[in-house]
Amino acid sequence: MGLDGKKDAHLDSSTVGSGAVSRLEVLEGPSGRRVRSDAEWARIVGESLLPGAQVAEVARKHGATRWQIYDWRRRFRQRGELPSCEAPQPPFAPLVVDGPLEERHVPAVKLEIAIGDVVVRTDAAIDGEQLSRLIRAVRASR
Repeated sequence: MGLDGKKDAHLDSSTVGSGAVSRLEVLEGPSGRRVRSDAEWARIVGESLLPGAQVAEVARKHGATRWQIYDWRRRFRQRGELPSCEAPQPPFAPLVVDGPLEERHVPAVKLEIAIGDVVVRTDAAIDGEQLSRLIRAVRASR
């Protein structure tokens, strides 16, 4: 990793509002921006893809941000150069059904409702509205 060779300039902020600049500093040397090679980014991206690795921790360790690592992942993926340490996708096996499905016969469920001394017996296929009318009629006749 190297630093870029750009220069930074600093204006004295106390005089910027007046329109005149009393002092201008030109700082020679690197501006602090890191310049990384593709090989270095490949190593960092590879580390971020290891099982259990957290992108934020890897970014912090290397003085980068999460979005930079995600951006470099995307770039490597688009170029077909994603590091080999990426976990492979799980394979899926096709589901094969032999022959037709058998029709299941569900035994009829019987309902038995006791209202006082009256017992109403029916199967579970009865419509809810019909059952309600039947129960109301039994209660009204008592």
